[in-house]
Amino acid sequence: MDSAEWCLSMPKIELHAHLNGSIRDSTVLELTKALGERGVINFSDVEHVILKYNRSLTEVFKLFDLIHILTTDHNTVTRITREVVEDFAAENVVYLELRTTPKRNNSIGMSKRSYVEAVVKGLKSVTSVDVDFIPPSEDSKSLFNPLPPSVTHDKCNGHVRKKIFVRLLLSIDRRETTEAAMETVKLALEMRQFGVVGIDLSGNPITGEWTTYLPALKFAREQGLYVTLHCGEVPNSKEIHNMLDFHPQRIGHACFFEDEHWRKLKSSKIPVEICLTSNVRTMTVRSIDVHHFVDLYNAKHPLVLCTDDSGVFSTCLSKEYKIAADSFGLGRREMFELSRKAVEYIFADNKVKDDLRKIFNSMAKNMEV
Repeated sequence: MDSAEWCLSMPKIELHAHLNGSIRDSTVLELTKALGERGVINFSDVEHVILKYNRSLTEVFKLFDLIHILTTDHNTVTRITREVVEDFAAENVVYLELRTTPKRNNSIGMSKRSYVEAVVKGLKSVTSVDVDFIPPSEDSKSLFNPLPPSVTHDKCNGHVRKKIFVRLLLSIDRRETTEAAMETVKLALEMRQFGVVGIDLSGNPITGEWTTYLPALKFAREQGLYVTLHCGEVPNSKEIHNMLDFHPQRIGHACFFEDEHWRKLKSSKIPVEICLTSNVRTMTVRSIDVHHFVDLYNAKHPLVLCTDDSGVFSTCLSKEYKIAADSFGLGRREMFELSRKAVEYIFADNKVKDDLRKIFNSMAKNMEV
């Protein structure tokens, strides 16, 4: 098989996927047409952006704005969640951490909690693969019924069904106040029994101050939640320094680091979520050949390839591995080991890590790596 097919067949770990940014183009098109017919938006103004493959930065932000309008009702959130999980599972992602900012839409009775419940309902509605999203020690009967037998069986029609582990991260938006950030953390604690394992800090990187979110992030860590931060998306030396001092379990991007930041990062061994296509498309990295992946990889620093927003950036995790292979000369064994090592950086419990290690060990033999 060629390298693209090999990257597709390889088991993979996705740790930096924004739910709404991973929406299918076909779903965006369908939902936008419906809103256009109702007169909510002018469909002709956005049709070309939806249908375009290599979107410019301006078009990317226009699509993000559109998706924000589309994802403000419970049924849409549930549908998108189901489709995103199906799409990742279809390309042999065996563990997925989905991150999303809980939304409030008072006009339709959407609270932050009901938004997350709609996400969980989406996980529960997947039938094409087995989805493991509830930690085994938790009792979910208080809010959701157990999965039907047709979903939980290991085998279907004589064939072993695909299985994907999914865990959720709730994102604090940088536009939020300290109180709103704390509300998100408390919600994450309440929803732990449905697979919420951590907190993400994201949003417009030029908005807000680090000290605004710090109390909520400290509280999250004190309560045993994992924390990952979008770090160094723009030049902000003081914030990058403060974020590294906080020592989160992971960081994302790390595009605008100075020498002192690199030294601090490497000594701390904080894993980095690398999003190649996203960084080039958003021009936070000038071109793929100068991407900091190479320096971190050669330094044997913990890192994991991720998609960021697979729908918006027209990519998938298999493509990200293919890009890494083509751009940095990684062989099949190197790609497989890069994916396998990501198991150690996930936010799920040791039981899940053990299960994933077994999957990779088994596949290593099958794929002769």
